Amino acid sequence: MPASMTLSDWLISLEGTEQGHTVALILALSAAFLHAVFGALQKGRHDPWLSRGAIDASYGLMAMPIALFVVPWPEPHMWPVFAGAFIIHLGYKLLQAFAYTKGAYTVVYPVVRGTGPLFAVFGAYLIFGETFNGVQWFGVLILLCGIFGLAAYNYFFLVTDRTTLVSALCLAFATGLFVALYTTYDAYGIRATADPFTFLAWFFFIDGIAIPPIAYTHYKRMQNPPSLPPLALRGFIGGLIAFASFGSIMLATRLDKVGEAAILRETSTVFAALIGWLVLKETVGPRRIALMALIALGAVIVEFAG
Repeated sequence: MPASMTLSDWLISLEGTEQGHTVALILALSAAFLHAVFGALQKGRHDPWLSRGAIDASYGLMAMPIALFVVPWPEPHMWPVFAGAFIIHLGYKLLQAFAYTKGAYTVVYPVVRGTGPLFAVFGAYLIFGETFNGVQWFGVLILLCGIFGLAAYNYFFLVTDRTTLVSALCLAFATGLFVALYTTYDAYGIRATADPFTFLAWFFFIDGIAIPPIAYTHYKRMQNPPSLPPLALRGFIGGLIAFASFGSIMLATRLDKVGEAAILRETSTVFAALIGWLVLKETVGPRRIALMALIALGAVIVEFAG
């Protein structure tokens, strides 16, 4: 990158190029891993509402000075775009928190991530005119079989309390629809402004407003509220991960095809299963390994058949 070229200029110069395709691939896979870590943080030992509130407050506060004093201010036509993004992401976060409250992380997460890319591919076709060839659709089918197979396996063999799982699965499906909605909408938003980092900074600043008051109300109503310092630390770490994860996938959708980026991100299900095994001490047997291999294989087919 030339010394006189800013990071924004460099990224914009990569749009539609082979190098841009490679950078988008790296960003999408990075987003997949980081999103799995982000999901585990929200579903960890803290209440999902409190975790989400701490994370949103952290990245909102971190983004505020960048939005106000570092990046160029948004163009006038961007304010309605930010309003739409705020509403869509609020719906997504509310549904996700309800889903995590009702069901096991290992069941809810694959359903969310399996529903999202399928509808994101259709959204990318309707909004951006992107198309997949027959081999890529075969890859999508393999990936979805792996993701939903993983959810089914977890449902039947790893979960003992199923009293609220039906409602959790319905919420997870609805959350997946919102994943597709925000993926395509954010891709539109980050392409609508001249500087992609303007969109990112203002998105995180505005997006961090809604959930913290809800989380605070929830905290005040708890009979045994958790200690605040560990929750604040989790929020800070989660905020940094959110910057890297959501920022990576948004940049990937500006550089290359939205549908392919959405599919590659869903390898996060593989990373989530590994995190569940290594960190949350959940069982991972040969069947789950085979299903995770299907997810990875499907993503590889989509990427290299394009």
